[in-house]
Amino acid sequence: MYMKAVRLAILGMILVAAQAVHAAETPDAKVRMTGKSVAAGVGYSWGSGVLSYKGKDYPFSVSGLSAGNIGAGSAELSGDVFNLKDLKDFDGNFTSVGAGATVAGGAGAMAMKNQNGVVMNVSGTTKGLTFKLGVDGVKVQLKK
Repeated sequence: MYMKAVRLAILGMILVAAQAVHAAETPDAKVRMTGKSVAAGVGYSWGSGVLSYKGKDYPFSVSGLSAGNIGAGSAELSGDVFNLKDLKDFDGNFTSVGAGATVAGGAGAMAMKNQNGVVMNVSGTTKGLTFKLGVDGVKVQLKK
């Protein structure tokens, strides 16, 4: 019981830190993603999502590599997108700009930034042992 409370407190701090980065700003867009991951030392993550930007929905794909993981998992994430001035700036390689974590019960949060300065603050639920979407980096590509 004590460890669960500590983990939930850590998650709360991470969520506050990730959201504080852009607390005073209105998001430019919203994002929803689902993904899967498998790993045996070197892992691979893949998934898809929808970017809601200026009243339209744009589907995209997600893929990435990670190191030092063992296991498999899945995730459902959603969140806010900041610094998106042009749709083409969403494509790119996103890497973690803050701590990402998964705690008991599968809740997690992270902040990611790409080479164009676009920031995604996402949170969601995970299932499995090792899902790390975005922690080591992911490639996001709008579907044509």
